[in-house]
Amino acid sequence: MKKQRKQTFIQGTMILLAAGIINRMLGFIPRIALPRIIGAEGVGLYQLGYPFFIVLITVITGGLPLAIAKMVAEAEGENQPGQSRRILRTGLTLSLSLGLLFTVIALLSASWVTRFILTDSRVYYTFVSMTPMISIVAVSSIFRGYFQGRQNMIPSALSSVVESVVRIFFMLWFSYLLLPKGMAYAAAGAMLGVTVGEIVGMLALLAQYYFIVKKDEQHSSAPDLSPEPLNAGEKQGGTLLSRMLGIAVPVTAGRLVGSFSYLLESIITARSLALAGIAAAAATAQYGSLQGMVIPLLLLPGVLSSSLAVSLVPSLSEAAARRDLPAIHKRMHQALRLAMVTGAPFAAIMYVLAVPLCTLMYGNADTAPMLKLMAPFALFLYVQAPLQAALQAMDRPGRALINTLVGAVVKILLILMLASRPEYGIYGAIIAIIVNSILVTLLHGASVVKLIQFSIRITDPLKTVTAMIIMAAGTSYVYTSVPLSGTMWLQFLFASASGMALYLGICLLSGLISVRDLDRVPFFRRRR
Repeated sequence: MKKQRKQTFIQGTMILLAAGIINRMLGFIPRIALPRIIGAEGVGLYQLGYPFFIVLITVITGGLPLAIAKMVAEAEGENQPGQSRRILRTGLTLSLSLGLLFTVIALLSASWVTRFILTDSRVYYTFVSMTPMISIVAVSSIFRGYFQGRQNMIPSALSSVVESVVRIFFMLWFSYLLLPKGMAYAAAGAMLGVTVGEIVGMLALLAQYYFIVKKDEQHSSAPDLSPEPLNAGEKQGGTLLSRMLGIAVPVTAGRLVGSFSYLLESIITARSLALAGIAAAAATAQYGSLQGMVIPLLLLPGVLSSSLAVSLVPSLSEAAARRDLPAIHKRMHQALRLAMVTGAPFAAIMYVLAVPLCTLMYGNADTAPMLKLMAPFALFLYVQAPLQAALQAMDRPGRALINTLVGAVVKILLILMLASRPEYGIYGAIIAIIVNSILVTLLHGASVVKLIQFSIRITDPLKTVTAMIIMAAGTSYVYTSVPLSGTMWLQFLFASASGMALYLGICLLSGLISVRDLDRVPFFRRRR
């Protein structure tokens, strides 16, 4: 048996993209069904507990998967599978130890956190329900980093799809079963469903590790039998841990800024809305609508940029090790152009068709004004992920940390200033989120340009925005002026498809994309 071949940058991106699209589409099943089961207030309770979980997971795993991916990629490039396994063992030991420690801390502090920090004590049950996930996610993230370092994205993609399917089923089932006990228990049931999904996802990764890696070991050449110096393993383990922490700590710090920003955002938004005269239950419902309904819709097209970010790290690390600046520039141009060109049409649809989209997805159009306000600026979010990945891959996580910190401070200050004013309310928080996304993206872009002497092709963003505006006008015209008999779904899909066709034609005519670009996509290449 031949050793598992690594995928190219584009192949790896497409594998993660396919899984990401499936997961995002599956993810909208609970986004649609859960509010219908437990209401916006129940979704708000569910969402209020999540920021603490994100902070804890960031502390434990923030930079470890990336560090392991980089170190494993280097070891595999030097044909040292034994070193790869040592890296994996070191990462698992560190991550699992931290996971168990913070699980105990979370359980012991759950009552105090939900009573004195969060604005709604009913979050307690959701908070307790999420604590088993801490250790589970800690283990899963290490295996994902290991496989990504081997440039094999299939295990991560497959496990994430399996996890999503199981999570959705148990989220809805448990929340429905516990609803008669009250809203707090129903929200906790949804979180328990997420925990079950994470367990199954971890088991899927472990199974693939056994069947892929163990098979590679069994069919590899004879092992190196040269004597190893006494205590060499201990010394090497210490060296691995030191280098792993050297890579992981700055990345973790950068992600902690984002996680704490998310946590503070949830707390300060709720308290600011209270200052604006909005009751606690109504504030929880508004925040649940924003974080549980609007932002997931907004981030749906970002699945490609997230896939690009994951694939960029080993690809840019390899090019940087060779000091191959043209390859680095090529990868960055590919990533940024793909993120812009694929995200723009979805942003246009979310802007012009916000009302029918929210009505179809959530049963009412109450969240449509929020989506309409945020949609035009979504392009900054889609470009931000590959830019941040580039800084991390080029060993500049500190720069990404500073940029993220500046954006977080500005966002929190704006929430305090705007969301506490009755004339703004929840829209003050939305304005703050928009400013944050623009500012951080521009700072990341400036850092990348300076770091690698990267020249951004200004014509690409201009062409993309022009195509997006024309598409938005065409989509709006079709939706309002070409009536179709049937359901709202048919009208929405026809207008969206017409707009997409118009956008694709403009992109081809303007040179944003070409027929040759299909040759870079494995699916199309096999059929040409």
